[in-house]
Amino acid sequence: METLQIVWFVLVAVLLAGYAVLDGFDLGVGALYPFLGKTADEQRVLRHSIGPVWDANEVWLLTGGGALFAAFPPVYATVFSGFYLALMLVLFALIFRAVSLEFAGHDPAWAPLWNVAFFAGSALPALLFGVAAGNIHRGVPLAAGEYAGTFFTLLNPYALLCGAMSLALFVAHGAAWTTLKTEGALRERAAAVRSATAWVALSLVLAATAATAVAAPERFRAVLTAPLGWALVALLALAFGWARLSMKDPARDRHAFYGSALVLASLVGIGAVGQFPMLLPALGAPEASLTAFNSSSSTLTLTVMLIVAAVGMPIVLVYKTIVYRAFAGRLSLGEGGPY
Repeated sequence: METLQIVWFVLVAVLLAGYAVLDGFDLGVGALYPFLGKTADEQRVLRHSIGPVWDANEVWLLTGGGALFAAFPPVYATVFSGFYLALMLVLFALIFRAVSLEFAGHDPAWAPLWNVAFFAGSALPALLFGVAAGNIHRGVPLAAGEYAGTFFTLLNPYALLCGAMSLALFVAHGAAWTTLKTEGALRERAAAVRSATAWVALSLVLAATAATAVAAPERFRAVLTAPLGWALVALLALAFGWARLSMKDPARDRHAFYGSALVLASLVGIGAVGQFPMLLPALGAPEASLTAFNSSSSTLTLTVMLIVAAVGMPIVLVYKTIVYRAFAGRLSLGEGGPY
C-alpha cells in the first residue's frame, strides 16, 4: 500500500511537471503576445506557433486534477473547495483564452478585445499556478480537513512571490519557444526578451528560495537533507547554464528551449522532494496535514488507476511526439494557418 501511495505522489508531480513544461510555453507566448506581435501578421504567427498543440497541452492539468481525485480524494475535495474562487478564475481565464485564440484571426472587428482576452487568459493562469504552489509549500489553514481561510488568505507575500516567479519562468519559456518557431524581426525581438526574462526568472527563483527558508523551513530542509534534492538542484543549475549558452547561437535555439523546459521540470521536482509526503500541509497544525499516506484511495483503486496510467501515458507521449514532429520548423509571416 505504501509503495502505491508513493508511486501516485510521484505521478501527480510528473503530471504537474508536464503541464509546466508543455502548457508553460504557450501561456508564455500569450503573455508576450501584445509585446512581441507588432503587426497583425506577427500576431497571427504567434497564434499559429501554438495553435496545433495548446489544447493538448492543457490536458496535462486536467489529468493531474483527475489523478488527484482518484488517488487522493480528501486532498482534491479540500483544494477544490478551499481554492474555489482562484480555480474559477483560472477556469474562466482558460476559457476566454481558448475562445480568443479561435476568434482573433476570424473576427477583425473585435480583434482588440480578443487580443486582450488572449493576453489576460494566458498571464493569469501563469501567475496563479505559482500562487497555488506557494500556498501548498507554505501551508494553508485547515480545520477538520477543510480549508479555514478566505481567497485573500491565499494572496500572502510568499505565495505572490512564487506567482511572480512562475509568471517569469513561463514568459521566458514562451520567449524560447517563439525564438525557436519564428524568423526575422519577430525572432530577434523574441530572442532579446528570452535573454532578459531568463535573468529575471533566475533572480526570482533565488528570491523564492530564500523566502522558502523563512516561510516554509520544513520544505527547505527536506530538499537539503535529501540526495535527490541536491541532484535536482544540480540539474537545475546545469539546465540554466545549458539554456544560457545556447542562446548565443541561433542554430541552437532548440537547445535553449530544451534547457528552459528542463529548468521548469527541475523546479517542480525540487518542490515535490521538499513536499513529500505532504500534499496539503496545515498551517500551524502539522497533525492536521493531508499526506500521501493518510488521504489516499484504497489499494484496489490505486492499482487499477496505475494500470490505466501505464497503458495511457505511453500512448499520450507517442501522440505528442507525432504532433510536435508534424508541426516542427519555423513559421514565416506569409504562411497560412487556421489561426
